[in-house]
Amino acid sequence: MELRQLKYFVRSAELLNFTEAANDLFISQSTLSQQIKQLEDELDMLLFDRVGKRVRLTEAGNLFLTYARQSLQDANDGKQIIEDLKGLKAGTLKIGATYGLSALLNSTIVAFTKLYPQVKVAVDFGTSEDLLEKLKIAEIDFVLSFLQPPDTNVFESEILFDSKLSLIVHTSHPFASKKKIDIKELQNIHLALPAKGFNTRDFLEDVFAKNKISPVVNVELNDINMLLQLVETGNWCTVLTIASASGRTNLCTLPITGIELTRDASITWLKDAYRKKAATVFAEMIKKQVK
Repeated sequence: MELRQLKYFVRSAELLNFTEAANDLFISQSTLSQQIKQLEDELDMLLFDRVGKRVRLTEAGNLFLTYARQSLQDANDGKQIIEDLKGLKAGTLKIGATYGLSALLNSTIVAFTKLYPQVKVAVDFGTSEDLLEKLKIAEIDFVLSFLQPPDTNVFESEILFDSKLSLIVHTSHPFASKKKIDIKELQNIHLALPAKGFNTRDFLEDVFAKNKISPVVNVELNDINMLLQLVETGNWCTVLTIASASGRTNLCTLPITGIELTRDASITWLKDAYRKKAATVFAEMIKKQVK
């Protein structure tokens, strides 16, 4: 039994599609099928039911999946312990983050790389849900987001700071002279918002429904940086955390009154997994910045 085979099995079990799993693993489907067949032969048990082009886990496959994942995690942890013995003079730190925390992330990366220039830092931006899926399969080391993961058996989070959702407008916008805006006024404003599926958008949709507000949403984007660039044209407003507009001097944030719109920024880890030294050092640097 080889780690390679376990990796192929776990990815196939997650996608339940050999073609997609092979593409994701950058191997041919025939190689994937062959390796899984060898694993099944060694275990003397079918792990997948093959029904045409579809596959599904057998009872044995479901039971084996937990142990296969743990074996891969243990192997990764062992490798990381050896890397940490090198004293942060090698390796890669893989960070998942939502765009609203990019300003904090950028300043920490600058400080971290000055101290540890030989450690490569790779940042993956995405929605909170997508990043948590990547964390679950150890594709990233931790997640910086405004989402509190519900499954405490898989993840553990630590709140870094809170940030209020505000109306963000260009300094030339008529509302820029206002000191605040009531939640009801949002339905009279042309908005550009994050696409549905983003945690902030889902939160706002819930707020709008509870307050019986139907705002005019002209633009939906799955790229927060581009969303803010549209606001910088002066043609649209948006609702994001104050942290999202950090560093953009041509934008101003207006507090929204009439409802509590505070989000908690958090750092989330995979529970009970080994935390590489580079990740713990980086996390401590973030905490110092937000104090």
